[in-house]
Amino acid sequence: METNLQFERPDGRSIDQIREVSFIPNFAPNATGSVLCSFGNTKVICAATIERKVPRWMKSQGNSGGWSTAEYSMLPYSTLDRKTRDISRGKQDGRTVEIQRLIGRSLRAVLDLQKLGERTLWVDCDVLQADGGTRTTSITGAYVASKIAIAHLIENGELEEDPFIDSIAAISVGIYKDTEILDLNYPEDRDASVDFNVVMTGKGDFVEVQGTGEKAVFSEDQLQKLLSLAKKGCRTITGLQTKVLV
Repeated sequence: METNLQFERPDGRSIDQIREVSFIPNFAPNATGSVLCSFGNTKVICAATIERKVPRWMKSQGNSGGWSTAEYSMLPYSTLDRKTRDISRGKQDGRTVEIQRLIGRSLRAVLDLQKLGERTLWVDCDVLQADGGTRTTSITGAYVASKIAIAHLIENGELEEDPFIDSIAAISVGIYKDTEILDLNYPEDRDASVDFNVVMTGKGDFVEVQGTGEKAVFSEDQLQKLLSLAKKGCRTITGLQTKVLV
């Protein structure tokens, strides 16, 4: 893959360099498992809670095993201009619904729901500070928080084995000033002509690829470059997740 590694980005990173990623475990003490996940200036609290019940629709449809789902919100002070809470509007906006469904799908892709038993794994992702990539930060942190929660259940003898069959991580890529770049911050995301969010497993399989030409079309060659950057970013994040979970 030919890349212009000398391209100048607003924050000085190379085109294939992710922002500093950090995890602060057990950030929310009342949750079964939690983490403050940061991608540069984007910071998300991810908290996992495990309930000893499953949704009614699972029982009515005769589905065995457990379930995993997520809720996502951006706190009013997470952006430069105050963001109105969904409850104040009386309904969730479409973006919120889309992102929390994406987080839930991503977790279920690497969960053996039969091993989870008749339990629901809830993950709440609350954006403290937004600087681009809140959904990919949420997915990355949701996995870490969930693994911490599962470890507590196993340690307490409530679960026999880990239901996770693989890890999950996510990263954004895009075309900014005619150049393919990895892990967009807000100014890059705002001005990108093409924007992608990529979710991958630790083994390197794709879970979801969300991509669109915001202001332009993109070629097959550009698509391959974007996916190659995303693979590199997810591999790096997976390594960081592994370190914090040891």
